[in-house]
Amino acid sequence: MTANRTEAGTVLLVPAPSPAPDAAGPNAHGPGDLPSALSPAPAATARRSIRERAADLVESAGRIRFPYQAATIRIGFALVFALFLVREWPHRRQLFGDLNPWSLDMAIRVVGEDHAFTVLTWWPGRLWFEIVYHGTLAAALLLMAGWRTRATSAFFMVGVLSLELRSPFLGDGGDNVLRIMAIYLVAVRCGDVWSLDARRRRRQEQAGGADRSGLLLWQGTGVLLGVLLGFPQWGWSMVLWSLWAAHGAHFAAERWFPRHEARAVLDRLTAMLHNCAMAVVALQVCFIYATAGWYKIQGSRWQEGSALHYAMHLDYFRPLPWLSDLLAAGMVPLVVMAYATVIIQVAFPFTLGNRRVKNVLLAVMMAEHAGIALVLALPFLSLAMIVCDALFLPTAFLLSLDKRVKRTLSGRVRRGSVPAP
Repeated sequence: MTANRTEAGTVLLVPAPSPAPDAAGPNAHGPGDLPSALSPAPAATARRSIRERAADLVESAGRIRFPYQAATIRIGFALVFALFLVREWPHRRQLFGDLNPWSLDMAIRVVGEDHAFTVLTWWPGRLWFEIVYHGTLAAALLLMAGWRTRATSAFFMVGVLSLELRSPFLGDGGDNVLRIMAIYLVAVRCGDVWSLDARRRRRQEQAGGADRSGLLLWQGTGVLLGVLLGFPQWGWSMVLWSLWAAHGAHFAAERWFPRHEARAVLDRLTAMLHNCAMAVVALQVCFIYATAGWYKIQGSRWQEGSALHYAMHLDYFRPLPWLSDLLAAGMVPLVVMAYATVIIQVAFPFTLGNRRVKNVLLAVMMAEHAGIALVLALPFLSLAMIVCDALFLPTAFLLSLDKRVKRTLSGRVRRGSVPAP
């Protein structure tokens, strides 16, 4: 480009061919020789790029990330706890209710010292326990189906914490995972896909109707919280009231101000909260594996590779004695599996940057947890960890699974609708 000045003083930029080195004259201008008024300021360019990057970051943070993974952990954790409640239903009063050897007075003392939360200490007697137990089972089933996930996730959290902390010394390790994940699910938008909520939203968009049942559910929840506010543990009551108020604000923006700026702001805030909660869940899973691996490294049994051998000879962890004896017959495979377990658990957080390695480790860890459930009689711990592993499944795999299931269901519906000859 060359700069030519006319009689009026106007600067014109005309393209010029690059001159040969020996043909360069005093009037030849290169790209770096333009007047300062015409050359872009580096600081302004840097500022514009920073603004653009910040805008892109805010825009990406305001979008829902990993909705299929969120739906997977919602279905998985709700299913695991529902199966646990169904399995322990005949023994529910001895484990969590009025016939529990861990008396109500001891439970109240431990809950107060640990600043824990359980509604089972609010009212003695069998009636209150039965309401909480079966209400938690209903909340787990509704959450698994994806019905009103904003409300049912809060009820599910209350039920899980109440039952697990009523008998804090009863559990196999999976109860800790369920308690933590039940709290995180409240902040996750886990009903955007694979849920009755998503189906209802699609129908409302097609029909153009309003969601009136949601308002009734929100009001009923407020009445229930108002009744429970008279009980102790004010801190947790304020947490539940805050969730109720936030749900009401978002519902009001969706119903009465669908095109107002407040609706967009609330959508962005909930999306950012969802993304942060998903990141925290992923970090929690990494911490679980990392701490488990490093604690195993410090144990002498794991260092010498004999930990699995001793575990398979414990009477409490031998549901199939013949299978335990068969696996414990060879010491070399047990040593290899012990060292492989430690290596995989320690290395897993560092393999998340490589998809192929991560996917291979996911398959290995899921198979390992399935083996633990079968050999060591720890089904709910294994199922909870398999659900945690499912958080890292590739989105393409979940989408292909979704398409395959829909294709299968639609094929069955078409075959069922064909009249018989």
